[in-house]
Amino acid sequence: MKYIIMAGGNYTRFETPKQLTEINGERLIERTIRLLREAGIEDIAISSNNERFEGFGVPVLHHENGWVVRGNEDVDGWWVDCFYPTEEAACYVFGDVFFSPEAIRTIVETDTSGIMLFGSKKPFAPDYPKPYREPFAYKVVDQERFREAIKLTKKWHEQGRFSRHPIAWELWKVICGTPLRKGARGYTVINDYTCDIDTPEDTRRFGDD
Repeated sequence: MKYIIMAGGNYTRFETPKQLTEINGERLIERTIRLLREAGIEDIAISSNNERFEGFGVPVLHHENGWVVRGNEDVDGWWVDCFYPTEEAACYVFGDVFFSPEAIRTIVETDTSGIMLFGSKKPFAPDYPKPYREPFAYKVVDQERFREAIKLTKKWHEQGRFSRHPIAWELWKVICGTPLRKGARGYTVINDYTCDIDTPEDTRRFGDD
């Protein structure tokens, strides 16, 4: 299985791509690559068209992504288009997440014959830095089903069936066939300090680990 670190989109609150944010002296994407290798993964790639992701020692899969975030609800494009198109099994690791070693091992060691989402869930660990849950990765073996779910998610959004622009949680509900306006369930829970970076201020929430 190929592990693809997602580093596309544009978040205007950051001067540099979020995935290049430095925490504890290491950029997020460097940390994710290191932790994947420590967990025994060598088939790693970065999905991005930004030349700044060249030179990290892994291939860059050039993938157009028109996703732009200017605020919580001020967005352009489709988040669900951020998954690099491939027919092979792939684990899409979100590039703006500060992972624990244990979280990466959970993602690597969890098997699926279809599709699995990884994310946080209440009750949160004491060192989890946010009051709400976050998604961290998608592991996809059944790419055909995954791509059909992406198309359906876009269609349903255009019909006004979601309460917000659909991202990871909404896609998961479509995949699972669960109520769209209720909380997601059935995913693999990672319950530690692993969390994504939403704003520049979030970088100060993570201490040395």
